[in-house]
Amino acid sequence: MLLNETLEQLRALWLSGEEHDVNLSQASARWRMVSPDAGKFLYQLIRASGARRIVEIGTASGYSTLWLALAAQTNQGKVTSLDNADDFRAVAEARLEAFSLAHLVRLETVEAGEWLSALEAGPVDFLFLDADRSSYPALWPQIRRVLRPGGLLVMDNALSHPDECAPFIEQVLATEGYLAETYPIGKGQFVILKDE
Repeated sequence: MLLNETLEQLRALWLSGEEHDVNLSQASARWRMVSPDAGKFLYQLIRASGARRIVEIGTASGYSTLWLALAAQTNQGKVTSLDNADDFRAVAEARLEAFSLAHLVRLETVEAGEWLSALEAGPVDFLFLDADRSSYPALWPQIRRVLRPGGLLVMDNALSHPDECAPFIEQVLATEGYLAETYPIGKGQFVILKDE
């Protein structure tokens, strides 16, 4: 259960992230955190679906990882968060420690495609995609393989970066057995159900 105090701490952390990012011209230096309403949406989806094996592609500073881990904690699950760079790993680790969630999360510095290809078929209940959007179409075959029937995939930035997300969205919509919809929450959450 999310307590009001935890929600307030998460909002304060997000505000500090917005202050951090506002004057940075290089995108690679920004923490690029999901909004609190998007975080709550992720939490709700994980809790409602009972997801226990959760994968995040795109750790960055670990803010969304906190939301995933809070839901995983209640569902007695675990989170594996992948990033191809460790620029903000220390920030993510500190945040997980501050919220007493480090024991629920495995942070991996690895290319997502490499990690997914080594995973057996069908064990992932929930996958959150918030990384280099140009890589998503190449990841789709591996994501389809590792996501269990009834599993959920959520992609951030569907509305804030429509041109960058369009190839992936079109690819998903052309694939039988997947039900997808975009929700105007945060920067736009594209939610995909593996309906097999």
